[in-house]
Amino acid sequence: AGGDEANIFAGDLFRMYFKYAESKGWKIEVVDSLPCEAGGYAQISFMVTGDSVYSFLKYESGSHRVQRVPTTESAGRIHTSTSTVLVMPEADELEVNLDMNDVRIDTFCASGPGGQCVNTTKSAIRVTHIPTGIVVSCQDGKSQHENKASALKVLQARLYDHMLLQKQEAEGAERLAKVGHGDRSEKIRTYNYPQSRVTDHRINMTLYSLENFMNGDIGEMVEALTVADQQARLAEIQE
Repeated sequence: AGGDEANIFAGDLFRMYFKYAESKGWKIEVVDSLPCEAGGYAQISFMVTGDSVYSFLKYESGSHRVQRVPTTESAGRIHTSTSTVLVMPEADELEVNLDMNDVRIDTFCASGPGGQCVNTTKSAIRVTHIPTGIVVSCQDGKSQHENKASALKVLQARLYDHMLLQKQEAEGAERLAKVGHGDRSEKIRTYNYPQSRVTDHRINMTLYSLENFMNGDIGEMVEALTVADQQARLAEIQE
């Protein structure tokens, strides 16, 4: 929510996670992206591979709010925009039985900003899981085979998340939506540039080192979120 500024911020968030992954020795592979002419991305999907990736990044799911003066703002007014993040664990093949008879695979030309075609071969892949309607596209790989493999891997992860939600609903468990609608009211974190402040609203934690944070130094926040979650789980057990 927020047009070009939100897209630019989505790019900033991707760079933040990329830098954090580098510091952890993880590997990042972009699966699909829709770059914008003003900068950043309308959306970007990527896989992170390494030790205990999901345990570190699972608390990043939600709406991230940025407050800053856009470069296009001549009057110096602070704008508020949001970008949403969804983190899903890679599904084990034993956990998700993906029947290829339920999957439709389409090929198309990979496109660049503004819909411009960047190659003449149909290397981009779109996979659709017919029973659930889940659609995954992949165009950033070097070949159709590579894109197909990546798209199916992401589809498995989304199916696993879908199955988990159904299971929890069947058991009557309360589950807050990971992403929601991207509304500002659903924010989990605020990045305030004029005050060089980043605040996580779930644990009421504020750090005044926004530049370092956006350069991937998010470990202190991640650790605090992990501790808060563990304490909440212990409290539930003791009740």
